[in-house]
Amino acid sequence: MSVPHLTTALTGPLLELERKILDAQPEIEHWFRNQWQEHTPPFYGSVDLRNAGYKLAPVDMNLFPGGFNNLNPEFHPLAVQAAMMALEGYCPDARRILLIPENHTRNAFYLQNVAALVKILRQAGMVVRVGSLSPEISAPTELALPDGSTLLQEPVVRQGNRIGLADFDPCVVLLNNDLSGGIPAILENIEQTLLPPLHAGWAVRRKTGHFSAYDKVVDEFAKLIDIDPWFINPYFEHVDGLDFHAREGEEQLAATVDAMIEKIAAKYAQHGIDQTPFVIVKANAGTYGMGIMSVKSGAELVNLNRKQRNKMSVIKEGLTVHDVIVQEGVPTFETIDEGVAEPVIYMLDRFVIGGFYRVHTGRGIDENLNAPGMHFQPLAFATPLTTPDCDGSPDCEANRFYAYGVVARLALLAGALELEAEPN
Repeated sequence: MSVPHLTTALTGPLLELERKILDAQPEIEHWFRNQWQEHTPPFYGSVDLRNAGYKLAPVDMNLFPGGFNNLNPEFHPLAVQAAMMALEGYCPDARRILLIPENHTRNAFYLQNVAALVKILRQAGMVVRVGSLSPEISAPTELALPDGSTLLQEPVVRQGNRIGLADFDPCVVLLNNDLSGGIPAILENIEQTLLPPLHAGWAVRRKTGHFSAYDKVVDEFAKLIDIDPWFINPYFEHVDGLDFHAREGEEQLAATVDAMIEKIAAKYAQHGIDQTPFVIVKANAGTYGMGIMSVKSGAELVNLNRKQRNKMSVIKEGLTVHDVIVQEGVPTFETIDEGVAEPVIYMLDRFVIGGFYRVHTGRGIDENLNAPGMHFQPLAFATPLTTPDCDGSPDCEANRFYAYGVVARLALLAGALELEAEPN
């Protein structure tokens, strides 16, 4: 089962794009099967989607997803099954896994995500231990979790070309650490299977690299189902040589934004869309919603105040931003309890295993929702499960979610292409 039947926040008739995807389901699934014979999917990933009604597009793809604790517990069996298949593909005789998390030893919600991941891997038949790269963890340490349980983290040690714990030699090392701060020497040139590989981390990976790969995937897919690729693909450009504090590169950035606004406006006119174009400017590496702005003209970037410049110039791990992706803004018209919402779809191997809505009551439809004040609403299975296509009704919620799973898997396939293009 490639896409579980889940509900979405949207009700009402399916939109033309969703219907087209649904009508082509057999061709799409056959195409994906062929793609996964040629390309190895990332071990896991999460994709932020935005549904504007006329357009359904990924706006970010994370190869080190946190947030497994936000998935509906009903999805757990799907995740366990997918983990088994993934590990068989990478390392058929895998028994022991070392999970290396972020160094957020004080972020209890992140640690709850690590615990959720440990549970999935254990039920997939693995012996799992958690090894920390944090200088704070110099001896085995029990960390308290919000649900009342604890998580044991132990310092990672290296012997020769293998890493593990003092009394634990794993066959597979799974990173849940996006390496924003650089690649730690202890992880370089190890002989064990390392998932994802080091060049998947933000020390090397760039968002523009992902969307370049996504362009290739979408061009082929759009021909398959005969749609304008723009309906599932946001425009993007790369601008580097920036220094927000010194105001270097501002004019070039503003010009890039204005050119993209024009391009989006032309598409809106072509398809009769009554919306105000906007773009998202964000750091080309990294996550956590840092270094990101929503703008409607280049002029907004020329006169940033000091607070805005500070916000744009630094991301996670205190890294300075010198290059950005300028991305077409996709408004979201999904809401939950009067909060603007966007779906985040989770995948393990090539399987969709669930997702949740990121909801923010203080943000607009054209703003970044990954910001303080957001909360998460797990997606639920659509009922009744006995008739997954709701007796063929194309407007059933389960069928609406199918389109989300397809677009998320296109982003996952782009992630696979990125990982194949290993840097020299």
